[in-house]
Amino acid sequence: MNSNIFLERDPVSKLLVRYSVPLIISLLVAALYNIVDQIFIANADYLGSNGNAANNVVFPLTVIALAFTLLIGDGVCAFVSMSLGSRQAKQAGDAVGSAALLSSTAGLVIALLYWLFRDELLTFFGGRVNNETFRLAKEYFTWIIPGIPFYVFGQAMNPIISADGSPNYVMFSTLMGAGINIVLDPLFIFGFHWGMTGAALATIMGQIFTAMMSARYLAFKMMAVDFSRTNLSYNPRLMKRYLPLGLCSFISQVSLVISVASVNMMIRKYGALDPVFGQPEYSQIPMAIIGIVMKFFQIVISVVVGLSASCTPITGYNIGAGRPDRVRRLFTLLLACEAAIGMIALVIVEVFPAEIAELFGASGESVYYLNYTVKSFRVYLCLIVFACVNKAAFIFIQAMGRAWTSAGLSVIREVFFGAGMTIILPMFWGLDGVLWSMPVSDALTFIVSVAVIVMIYRELGRPDV
Repeated sequence: MNSNIFLERDPVSKLLVRYSVPLIISLLVAALYNIVDQIFIANADYLGSNGNAANNVVFPLTVIALAFTLLIGDGVCAFVSMSLGSRQAKQAGDAVGSAALLSSTAGLVIALLYWLFRDELLTFFGGRVNNETFRLAKEYFTWIIPGIPFYVFGQAMNPIISADGSPNYVMFSTLMGAGINIVLDPLFIFGFHWGMTGAALATIMGQIFTAMMSARYLAFKMMAVDFSRTNLSYNPRLMKRYLPLGLCSFISQVSLVISVASVNMMIRKYGALDPVFGQPEYSQIPMAIIGIVMKFFQIVISVVVGLSASCTPITGYNIGAGRPDRVRRLFTLLLACEAAIGMIALVIVEVFPAEIAELFGASGESVYYLNYTVKSFRVYLCLIVFACVNKAAFIFIQAMGRAWTSAGLSVIREVFFGAGMTIILPMFWGLDGVLWSMPVSDALTFIVSVAVIVMIYRELGRPDV
């Protein structure tokens, strides 16, 4: 008997809650690895804003690793869900075995490349804003690299485990890993005074735990998927089928890296021309603050992505089972929830930016640090509601199996609008242009999203879907 038949029978609202809550918590916890590091770094008087800026320099490099993680994990999640919906459990098992080997290999290759090109990568992402920032970024990155293989494997397996019907297991393993990081961060940074090294070590210890929990699930706890050691094969035939389904997630992350790189480069260029931040003692402040704003945005987007991605097993199964009516109801519910999340986030960034700044060490910095933080939050995220709806629509397209459409939309948002506006607007408004690049990009993307939403509704209304 198909143990996932409930995906076709239970109310979609109940399914959304069942799958989204554990996944949202898991993504929030995963995001907290970098955010918790930054909070403790910012409040260590011997690291401060230079440490904050260094953390922001390394951040896009962890996103690159995450891109490959999502390419494999999200692709297999969608493929497994559709396979189970069409009653092909053996095919689902082969895909999981292939993904386990592929993610392990990808993690090792990424770590090796990071080690070989450390200085070049840190320089490209703005690490040379001053000597102290570069030194701290290199120290942090050097110790983050050994954890990359564990990070890639553990995070790639999480959506697969959810598709197997165990989102709570994913939540527990990620929570425990993040808990290890939260406990060890203050011990290593404030107790042992290990600085950026301590922050990195706390992070990779949590990542190792999560990876071990994922391996344990594959070995002993698989339920709906017919999986065993005999399924462990690279299987290029299946890779050609499941990797395109994760392409949107991959391109979304890579595009985000391009956007972050553009922001960092423009901050460095136009910050040097600013009458305040052009002074050496304040040169790291804009990069540190944009990093903080992006970390808050990452928290919001973790909720948005978790809610949207939780639709993948439900959508894939019901499409495989020939139930587009249920998929349409799910999409309507998703859009309403994402808009509400965006409104809550908007109130927070417009009303409480100073309080967020205090959390990231503003009390120990100059008045320029606090003022620029408040301004950055209120401008950079003023159209965050649009950003939430945009992301939801693009991920839902991927869950429906329209990988190339979803990937193209992500490129339009992050590269054409995101990176493009980041380069163009500062030509006219200097450092302020960097801040306005985000809302302008979200507004332009929302126009595209409206067309996408209409397309989804029309497609799900056809009897042949």
